[in-house]
Amino acid sequence: MKPIPKKKKYTTSGNIEYAQSGEGLPAVILINGGSGPIEGWYKVFHELAEQTTVFAYNRFGVGGSDKPSTPQHGNAIVSSLRELLKEVNLQPPYILVGHSLGGLYANLFARQYPNEIAGVVLLDSSHPQDLKINETQSGFIRGINRILQKFDSFSSHKQWNEVHFVEETVQQIGQAAPFPDVPLFVVSGGKKPPMLPEHAYQLRKANQLDFVQLNHQGKHIIASQSGHFPQMSEPEVVKQAIQECIARVRKKDT
Repeated sequence: MKPIPKKKKYTTSGNIEYAQSGEGLPAVILINGGSGPIEGWYKVFHELAEQTTVFAYNRFGVGGSDKPSTPQHGNAIVSSLRELLKEVNLQPPYILVGHSLGGLYANLFARQYPNEIAGVVLLDSSHPQDLKINETQSGFIRGINRILQKFDSFSSHKQWNEVHFVEETVQQIGQAAPFPDVPLFVVSGGKKPPMLPEHAYQLRKANQLDFVQLNHQGKHIIASQSGHFPQMSEPEVVKQAIQECIARVRKKDT
């Protein structure tokens, strides 16, 4: 595994750890899933950097980034990311690549700052309607989740963790402008995660299809051998989707 060299940059909310490699436009911004580290991109990071500028980072509370000191809802996360990108002199428009929970932040960023977005790639992304899946879980599972959240509140930085603000993030997406008319690639894992009940999986599949309707440029790609982490299990599929997005953006700009 080739390491991804990391640096730190100070922002008004604290130090953030990031990695940047390659050169060229548009810059590809990799947005981790919940609590996911930069290293989760190691199978795609270096090859993408041969084509263009690639940027990944650890949100507050992950890796070498500072612990969060304020609620980590979507608006705060998008704001911190934009500040970080300015600090490292990465110019928009960007291609945002959001995995899982990171897809919610890519979705919000694109709606709030459409002029800064060249394209979006959603990797088995969380959908605003996915919250309803939790309602289909058994009372036992929901009860455990509530107990774990109470434990988190005893630790000051854990109470600000993004997982506690997903509903707020979803509300912020609902209040934002429509999704911009940019190249959009939706990569969905084709395998049911073992712990997910069948009815919840069917809901999730429908939500993935809904993403494709965000604009008329949506393209759906199924990573048939993958569950929730296509960038790990089928990195070639993910790289192709991002490379196709880059090519489409560059063609439009010529």
